[in-house]
Amino acid sequence: MKSDSKIEVVWRAFELRPEPVPTLDPKGEYLRRAWEGSVYPLAARLGITMRLPPVQPRSRLAHEAAHWARGQGRFEDYNAALFRAFFERGEDIGATGVLTSLAEESGLESAPLRRALETRALEASVLDDEREAEALAVRGVPAFVADRRAALSGVQPVEQLKKLVERARALGG
Repeated sequence: MKSDSKIEVVWRAFELRPEPVPTLDPKGEYLRRAWEGSVYPLAARLGITMRLPPVQPRSRLAHEAAHWARGQGRFEDYNAALFRAFFERGEDIGATGVLTSLAEESGLESAPLRRALETRALEASVLDDEREAEALAVRGVPAFVADRRAALSGVQPVEQLKKLVERARALGG
């Protein structure tokens, strides 16, 4: 798909369990079953390390930090660091100190990020993404939306993503 020059991949913020929705218990039956039945087998097939995080933080600040990194031209590096911190090391990505440390890990200055998080400078842009997701009926992660015309939720094989793009192109023209 990346070889198709007419496709632009844009990551958007989506908080799966925003306030007041309760977060899930990392030791609870639901997460344990989901990870053992789906996440761990998929990670093994893909050859990637994933561990069920011992914390289930709110993700709003992490999304704000990612928006900030996008403004610094370093979204991909920062986003990858966020995923490693959460899914490999089990860090609390809802904590400002973790997020600023990840900025440093990504070659960014942490003080400007800390100021942006403390003043909630990017909260409005994150909320805009969440409103757009709601308008598109996004209910889970990952979600794939093509040209605001067609959508898929959940981990998808490449063939399904190609069909999504084809369907959106057909609807658009």
